[in-house]
Amino acid sequence: MTAQKLDTRVDTEDYDEVGNTFDKTRKTIGLIVGPLIFLMMLLLPLPITDHQQSLAAVMALVFILWVTEALPIPASSLLAIGLCVVLQVPDLAPDAGDSADFIYSAFSSSTLFLVIGGFILARAMTVHGLDRRFALFVLSIPGVAKSTFRVAIAFGLIAALISAFISNSAAAAMLLPLGVGIVRAVGPEVASSAGIKNATKTKFATSVMLMIAYGASVGGLLTPIGSTANVVGLGFLQEQTGTEISFLRWSSLTAPIAVVLFIVLCIVLLTMNKPEIGRLHNARDYVLEERGKLGQLNRGEWNTLACFILAIIMWVGPSVLSTMEAEPGSLLAGFLALDIGTAAVLAASLLFFLPTNWPKREFTLSWKQAANIDWGTVLLVGAGLVLGALMFNTGLAEVVGTGMAEGLGLDSRIAVVVLSVILAIVISETTSNTASVGVVVPIVIPIALAVGLDPTIPALAAVFGASCGFMLPVSTPPNAIVYGSGMVPITKMFRTGLVFDIIAVVVVSAGVLVTSALNPLS
Repeated sequence: MTAQKLDTRVDTEDYDEVGNTFDKTRKTIGLIVGPLIFLMMLLLPLPITDHQQSLAAVMALVFILWVTEALPIPASSLLAIGLCVVLQVPDLAPDAGDSADFIYSAFSSSTLFLVIGGFILARAMTVHGLDRRFALFVLSIPGVAKSTFRVAIAFGLIAALISAFISNSAAAAMLLPLGVGIVRAVGPEVASSAGIKNATKTKFATSVMLMIAYGASVGGLLTPIGSTANVVGLGFLQEQTGTEISFLRWSSLTAPIAVVLFIVLCIVLLTMNKPEIGRLHNARDYVLEERGKLGQLNRGEWNTLACFILAIIMWVGPSVLSTMEAEPGSLLAGFLALDIGTAAVLAASLLFFLPTNWPKREFTLSWKQAANIDWGTVLLVGAGLVLGALMFNTGLAEVVGTGMAEGLGLDSRIAVVVLSVILAIVISETTSNTASVGVVVPIVIPIALAVGLDPTIPALAAVFGASCGFMLPVSTPPNAIVYGSGMVPITKMFRTGLVFDIIAVVVVSAGVLVTSALNPLS
C-alpha cells in the first residue's frame, strides 16, 4: 500500500459531540458564576484592605473564566488587567505614580520575550518542515518500524523531544498524520491477527495515538519553552519571589523527572493497551517512502537549524561559563549577562535576516508567517505577571498563604509539594495546563512562604503537575487532537490517564523534592 493512497483523514464527530456538550455547560457556568462571585467579593465586608479585596475579586473572576473558558483565555486576561486599573488595585504611595503605569510595567519582563522568540523559532521549524524531518528520521532507524511496541514508543519519544522546543499541541498535530498513516498502512495486518474488522479500532492504533498525546505533554517539561505553562510559572516565580531559573538549571531539574515519567508512560500505556501483535512488515516501507519525499535539507531548513542551535548556545552558555571573569563592557560580559528571553529574540531575529533566495529577497521567515504565532498566549503570560506582582504589592499573597496554611494544617515541604501537584493535576483535567498554572501557582507560593519554606520548589511542582492532565479529551490540546482521530475510545483514555495521573503525583512530587535537594536552586 503506497503512502499516496493512504487516507489520513480523521473522524472528529464523536469528539465534537462530547466536547461541545462539555464546553457549553462549562462556559455557561463560568458566565453566570464568575460575575456573581466578582460582585460578592467586591461588595461584601471582608477582613482585608480595600486594595486586597479589589484584587481578590478580580482574581476570583479571572480564575473562574480561565477554568471554565467562558471567554477566550486571552480576552479574560485583558479583562483582568483592565479591571485592575479601573479599581486602582495597586497599593502605591502618593508620589509613586499611577496604577496603570505600575500594572503595565509587568509587560517589560523578559519572560514575555522568551515566549515571543520561542514561538517564532518554532514557527520557522514548522514552516520549513524541520520537525517532520526529525520525526521520520527517528522512525526510519533500523529496527524501529519492525515492532508495534517500538513504533509506539518511538512516536512517544519523538513527541517528547519535539515538544521540548515547540508547543505540545503543535507537536501532536504534526505527528498525527504520520501516526494515522502508519496505523492505516499496517492496520490490516494487525487487525486480521485479532479478528477485528476495522483496522483503526485496534489496541495498536490506540497505543500510538496516546503515545503521541502523552509523550508531547511529558516532553514539554524538558525546557522552559517546552510549554506555555512553564513560561507562566517562571513569570510568577520571577515576579513574586525574585527567583530566576536559567535554561540549563531548569533542564537539569526536569530531565530526570521527564525520563522517569516517560518510562512509566511506556510501561503503563503498553500494558493497558497492549498491541495485538509484536512484529510488523509494512511500516518501514511507509516511513522510508515518506522520508524520501523530503529530499535533502533545503536552505530554509539549514537556516532554521542554525538559528535554533544558536538559541541553545545562548540559553545554555551563560550558565556553563558563569564562573569566568569578564571585563565590564566586553563582549564576553554581554554574553554572560544574556537572559533566556533576550537569547530567544536574538536567535528569532536572525530568521528574518538569513536569505533563502537572495535575488528575490526571500528570507527564512517572513513577518506574515511569524505573525501567526499565538499572540493570545503572550497576553495570558502578561496577565499572569500583572496579577503576580499585585498579589505581593497589596499583601494579598501573605493573607492567602497564612490562611490556607493554617486551615489545611500544612507544616512541611512534602505536604505543600504534594498539595501543589494534586491541585495542578486536578484542575488541568478540566482546563488548559496554562490556566491551571495561573490558578495554582499564585496560591501555593504564599502558602509556602506562610510556613517558612522556599516557594520555588512547590511552585515548580505545580507547573510540572499541570502538564499531567491525561484522562479526558479536554484536559490538554494533544489529548483532544488524538481523540479526534477516532482511534482512541474515551473509556481507554480515561482509564489509562487515571492510572498515569495517580503515578504522576508520586513521580513529580518525589522527583521535585529529590532533584531539588541534589541540585539546589538557591
